[in-house]
Amino acid sequence: MPIRPQQSSGEQTLRWAERRALVGGRIREIRLEQGLSQEALALESGLSRTMIIGIEWGRKSVAYERLWDIAAVLDCDVTELFVPAQSRPSVTPYRGGSRAMSKSDDR
Repeated sequence: MPIRPQQSSGEQTLRWAERRALVGGRIREIRLEQGLSQEALALESGLSRTMIIGIEWGRKSVAYERLWDIAAVLDCDVTELFVPAQSRPSVTPYRGGSRAMSKSDDR
């Protein structure tokens, strides 16, 4: 049983990434349905906004205890966070400077 990420197989790493994306996508979906901002979810759950962003995009792992904190803020049962999201995110996150500028941005 690997104890460090670098000790896990590529297959295991992919499974973990899929699970993070599933839970993060569902958190994002529920948050958006409720009209809650990432900042509000972060403040009420005790996590940073950066952490919420990382969780929602499947880039950050979260301690399972924190899932209960997030579920409480979203007013749902923690098991709802493990149901696949109905929709995929429609936009990709902005990474400062990597977005092409349009002609209107030149002004």
